[in-house]
Amino acid sequence: FPTAPDLAIEVITPNDRLTRVNEKVRDWLDAGTRMVVVVNPRRRDATVHLPNEDPVTFTEEDTLDGGDVVPGWEMPVKNIFN
Repeated sequence: FPTAPDLAIEVITPNDRLTRVNEKVRDWLDAGTRMVVVVNPRRRDATVHLPNEDPVTFTEEDTLDGGDVVPGWEMPVKNIFN
């Protein structure tokens, strides 16, 4: 990437392979993206990837927040699927 975005969001489609999605996440983080959110409509969850941290999966009962990447941004995961 010429300039990495602070936030990247990937929505998994039925044709996506998990290995390819994981490669994209690694590419974004390696390029300097500060947060990658992978949305899985089939499982109705969202996984947040941050540099040098383990991924964290949020379910429909949880609320995503932008942390220091997008301060003040919050969204209930269930709203992604409504």
